[in-house]
Amino acid sequence: MTASPHAAHLAHLNVATLRYPLDDPRIAPFVELLDPVNATADAAPGFVWRLVGEGEADATGLRPAGENVVVTLSVWQTPEALWDFTYRSGHLEAMQRRREWFERHVEAHLVLWWVPAGHLPTVDEALERLADLRVNGPSPRAFTFTSSYSAAEAAQHLPAVPPAQPGHAARSARPTPGRPVPAGDPTAV
Repeated sequence: MTASPHAAHLAHLNVATLRYPLDDPRIAPFVELLDPVNATADAAPGFVWRLVGEGEADATGLRPAGENVVVTLSVWQTPEALWDFTYRSGHLEAMQRRREWFERHVEAHLVLWWVPAGHLPTVDEALERLADLRVNGPSPRAFTFTSSYSAAEAAQHLPAVPPAQPGHAARSARPTPGRPVPAGDPTAV
């Protein structure tokens, strides 16, 4: 992927509080969906990157938002690409069954924001955007599907990003053909 200096991608963070530990039989159906849903994301049109734990296939082992909170952090070329994956793929089954596995959130648990093409957001950056949404409500800096803003509207909120390293912008967090992850790459954790 070659990014123009003005191109932007959509970053996405979702946090979900587990009702049971991941090794509990009541959450086994969710765990069984992880690999197929992540494979669907990796192959989806418009997918750029997703966070995974070091040496893992997903991010369920990472707990940056609390011991019983799992995070999904990903980057997509367009809001439509993320919407199609979320609501028009095998991911929808997990969405429909989420109350079996996750607590109901009383505050925002999903945030979207624009990033320069080639920039992979950190977990800290993502959690800060979620905190911004919770405190200030939707804005061009942090929004949701129902209160979205265009990349042009968010342009002043895009972080400055150094020139992309070779292979940096095109890789997936899960190695797939055509999307290699360089060995020892610290951003693929």
